[in-house]
Amino acid sequence: MRVTQKTFSLISLGLLLGGCSIEQMAINKMGDAMAGGTSVFGTDDDPELVKAAAPFSLKLVEMLLDKSPRNEGLLLAAASGFAQYAYAFVEVEADLLEDEDLKAAFAMRERAARLYLRGRDFGLRGLDARYAGITADLYLGAEAALQQTSAADVPLLYWTAVAWAGAIGASLDDPALIGQLPLAEALVSRALALDEDFDSGALHAVLIALEMSRPRGVGDPVSRARRHYDRAVELSGGAHAGPYVTWAESVSVKTQNVEEFRTQLALALAVNPDGRREWRLVNRVMQSKARWLLSRIDELFLLPVSE
Repeated sequence: MRVTQKTFSLISLGLLLGGCSIEQMAINKMGDAMAGGTSVFGTDDDPELVKAAAPFSLKLVEMLLDKSPRNEGLLLAAASGFAQYAYAFVEVEADLLEDEDLKAAFAMRERAARLYLRGRDFGLRGLDARYAGITADLYLGAEAALQQTSAADVPLLYWTAVAWAGAIGASLDDPALIGQLPLAEALVSRALALDEDFDSGALHAVLIALEMSRPRGVGDPVSRARRHYDRAVELSGGAHAGPYVTWAESVSVKTQNVEEFRTQLALALAVNPDGRREWRLVNRVMQSKARWLLSRIDELFLLPVSE
């Protein structure tokens, strides 16, 4: 067979296109793997090891998204990854550093806000990949825009909301961002309507804090938060320290109930970090925060504390 220039060009084009197709398939497979299943980071019992490894993983996801910008699995991995990293390894560490170096703690909270917003934006990109224009529609009317979402979207709704609310919490001096809190609330509310027991009560755990911060709502915010707290503990089987820490920080401090504060944090510290393998890392992080909160009772409570 005589290979002409035209034949060679066609063969080269075929190899190039085939190579691109194989690369795209590999990226898509990796995106699916990163979005599904139990995270290897979540099951680790060494927060420092995960802290050192996580940035590489996050940058890898971003590099893959440069190649496949609408890959839904990668977008979910980026939204959840940046939200978790911002909380566990930046915001919580800022809390722990506050008494020693207030300026450094403030800088870390600013960094946490940026990372949260990065996660939020990846989450919104993921929603746009599924429903063209939904991000723009959220700003026009969140409840109506979210009606098209389904139960399959709950992980993306959850992590986008967590990242958004986290950015707001870390940026309390930004009125424009604070004004977006109803959008984060709408994402959580829609996810709750679609899959109330998602991730063993994760949505209810988020709503404990949101109920205490939302300006609207029917009835007493503490009563609303209590319903979510009870459900979060029930769905998690008491094996997640998060609801206890969130209640202590969001409700007990606000109501100045120091005994309840102590009780909730004692419950958090009594959780066996290895009881649920997939929550091993988050339980260790939340227990570190519980110990820090207990060390600050004199600063958080105005009433005299009797020992």
